[in-house]
Amino acid sequence: MTSLLDKMARRREELARGGLLRQRCCFAAAPGRERLLHPVAQAQATGKPLLDFAANDYLGLARHPKVISALAKGAEIYGCGSGASPLVSGYSEAHLKLEQGLCRALGAEAALLFSCGFAANTALMKTLFSAEDTVIADKLVHASMIDGLRDSKAKIRRFAHNDMAAATALLARHPGSAVLTETVFSMDGDRVPLGKLSHLCQAHGSPLILDDAHGFGLFESSSLPVFARLVTFGKALGGQGAAIVGSQELIDYLVANAREYIYSTALSPACCMGVLEALELIQQEPLLERLNANIALFRRSCQVAGISLMPSESPIQPLLVGESGKCMALAARLLERGFLVGAIRPPTVPQGSARLRITLSAEHREQDILALASALAELMA
Repeated sequence: MTSLLDKMARRREELARGGLLRQRCCFAAAPGRERLLHPVAQAQATGKPLLDFAANDYLGLARHPKVISALAKGAEIYGCGSGASPLVSGYSEAHLKLEQGLCRALGAEAALLFSCGFAANTALMKTLFSAEDTVIADKLVHASMIDGLRDSKAKIRRFAHNDMAAATALLARHPGSAVLTETVFSMDGDRVPLGKLSHLCQAHGSPLILDDAHGFGLFESSSLPVFARLVTFGKALGGQGAAIVGSQELIDYLVANAREYIYSTALSPACCMGVLEALELIQQEPLLERLNANIALFRRSCQVAGISLMPSESPIQPLLVGESGKCMALAARLLERGFLVGAIRPPTVPQGSARLRITLSAEHREQDILALASALAELMA
């Protein structure tokens, strides 16, 4: 016990010295569209409303009245939880309907629900691959994919981010190997040249596996052949959970073999009903138009103010700062002014590339965006 406690203490001190110690902040619900910082969460907390530019609720669906109503109805019908794993008694009509809705949206044969995107990605990697396999991956694929591949013992060959020449060279050496990428990269906000990569995979007989966590609902990619696609519900859909979408053969294989699916309590049916409502609202309301207008406004405002953002068409708008301490200090000063912005440090991003990860939503108002751009210009002058 003593040795473990000593090990924990040493690691904590090491992280603290490097400015990399991660700690939670608790947020309290506030009336209306804003959130309040819990008064005991941080010393600088004032209890004043915060404008949230850190969440991944890109289309503002987490607070949509129809989504909330659908989730509440689900709780009335099914209760709070599913009660068991999907292969025991936890698989309900609510799960089936959400899977069918995802298949309609993506033109796929089948889908399989998981409690979160990390579990879905690790399950997919560990279940599909083994030590005999070689897998080709973009350098910046999500940690959940990397962890799953490490557990599978597969050989990982990584190409420079979005470098199609490097991907081509690896495919030539390892034809038929699966290729992993993301539609929108979570820390840079940029997009994969998916058409080119899909063509390369087809030319080399390689299955393409797509992490669509930050792109689903925002960018169309269903027309391209994808062996397996990860969709998460906690970003554009404003809910909770995730799914793997693909052929019926793939989903049947995962149902029979994926330990994360077999041995986990099924996703709440109430959550499924809320997500299904969000999926339908994306088709019915001009949410994406509002989001794209907000992205354009923010980038234009930053350009006018002389603020250099990383290239991104997505709601993820990173501002490269460099040193971790400087990045944290800038985020803290924004917090004092009422703006909640993510400060991203190593190991999430490479050393020397700490950044503010500013995320935009369809629910942000024009004055919110202009106020943030103005605060950034003042603090970085």
